[in-house]
Amino acid sequence: MACAARPGEVRFACSAHAIPGVCGWHAICEVVRVRVLVVDESPEGAEVMRDGLHRAGYEVTASLSSPLALLKTIEELQPDVIVIDTDSPSRDVLEHLVVMTAHTPRPVVMFANDDAPETIRNAVRAGVSAYVVDGLDARRVRPIIEAAVARFEEMQGLRAQLAQANLKLAERKLIERAKGLVMKSRGLGEDAAYAFLRKTAMDRSLKLAELAQRIIDAAELMGGA
Repeated sequence: MACAARPGEVRFACSAHAIPGVCGWHAICEVVRVRVLVVDESPEGAEVMRDGLHRAGYEVTASLSSPLALLKTIEELQPDVIVIDTDSPSRDVLEHLVVMTAHTPRPVVMFANDDAPETIRNAVRAGVSAYVVDGLDARRVRPIIEAAVARFEEMQGLRAQLAQANLKLAERKLIERAKGLVMKSRGLGEDAAYAFLRKTAMDRSLKLAELAQRIIDAAELMGGA
């Protein structure tokens, strides 16, 4: 099982001898460090970055000199956080971040020298959680990554809420459309048509939106939608 802790030493892997649901004196726990993937085109810069991360208590899973293998490396190594060091984020870097955010989102910290507002906005739109222009300072690595993780989790929560709201809206539209078809085909009023849909969905162990989609599909197949 896992016990919550702070980023840098975030998770604890508890042995099978632990009491279920208990982490602490009654559990044998092994600290599992946060895994970080570094992207830095400069070997010297990558070494400095790795050293700073190690000093802050993070585990560096790999270092990439370009973003070309970013998605593949993430899928293979499953890092918790991505740290990118660059003078200015290139179009290639931002495009690969967009793909990563769509397929396997992760908190991204970007250290850069470019402090242009448009550059920062583009980086944030691409999926960067924290854009840092003051350079790498080992003393600031932990709070920067913690802030990036917190912002990432907040944004993921908002995206999930938006996706759920959009899904509910789409389902309501389906139900309204199916209700109209039932009203027309069976000569029912609005309330009676809705009651018919609910009862039919319950009888067939379907969600109301699933039944609505089937009714719409059947009507379109018969040319009546």
